[in-house]
Amino acid sequence: MPGLLRRGLTACLLAAIVVGCGSGTSQRDATLILDFTPNAVHAGIYSTIARGYDKQAGVRLHVIVPSATTDSIKLLESRRVSFAILDIHDLAIARERGADVVGVMAIVERPLAAVIASPQIRTPRALDGRTVGITGVPSDTAVLRSVVAGAGGNPRGLETVTIGFNAVADLLAGRVSAATAFWNDEGVTLARRRAGFHSFRVDDYGAPSYPELVLTATRSTLRSEPGLVRDVVHALERGYASTLSAPSASAADLESRVQGLDPTLVSAQLAALLPAFRAPDGRVGELVPARLRAWSSWEKRVGIVSRPPDLAAAFDPGVAAASPSGG
Repeated sequence: MPGLLRRGLTACLLAAIVVGCGSGTSQRDATLILDFTPNAVHAGIYSTIARGYDKQAGVRLHVIVPSATTDSIKLLESRRVSFAILDIHDLAIARERGADVVGVMAIVERPLAAVIASPQIRTPRALDGRTVGITGVPSDTAVLRSVVAGAGGNPRGLETVTIGFNAVADLLAGRVSAATAFWNDEGVTLARRRAGFHSFRVDDYGAPSYPELVLTATRSTLRSEPGLVRDVVHALERGYASTLSAPSASAADLESRVQGLDPTLVSAQLAALLPAFRAPDGRVGELVPARLRAWSSWEKRVGIVSRPPDLAAAFDPGVAAASPSGG
């Protein structure tokens, strides 16, 4: 995704967007760092605060915007924040190197990763011998190879170049034939700028339907403050349920608290995302064990991690499953 400004950690905290402060002395504070700059995928979080669902659960939820892609896991591991939105691949990589972080709620219920190709590339098989841009994030190469192989192509014939988070500009300029990106962000942006680009979603080409973004806490927080974890999850589930029932109002909640967003783009992104906020049974926030099992095997098979993640240690589906308001 484009546009991260890399500042120091202290500047990140000083410049954090903090919202939802209340005055009730009985309420507990909880800090939540996003995975990226605020966009439509976070609408339910901002609706949680705008509609007071956090306070109704006895929590004052404070949202922090990361200044670099590595901030979320660093601040979570150091316990400088209570919760983090993590890409599920980052969760798996962090656990493999020994971080005891645990997913407690799905933010989206399907992958957002895709290979976005220029109009003349009608199938991932046609990328053989072409230049494909990658961000440099560890999971990029695995996603790219999985998509090409899933279409019957040869991943070994790919030529990759690291372009950071410049997929939109580089695709529009024709500097690359395709790029790894997110269909809900760059894919929607490109469709609005110029017709004909193709978003080859990873779960349409062999990957299981895993939850791309996951609300995560440390094991120590789960043990020491189980009530706080439960109440934050349930408040956020109410927020995302309100996004589904009134998307325009939820978009307005986001736009009113985050300066500089393009309302037309937010609306388009949110419209694309709405089906991804629901699990197969219609609930929001649910971590579906069968989907996690399929993801764990795929995660190892494509080389993101060296062994399948231990699902019992990496996730606690019971927190979201116990919600009375999961959709």
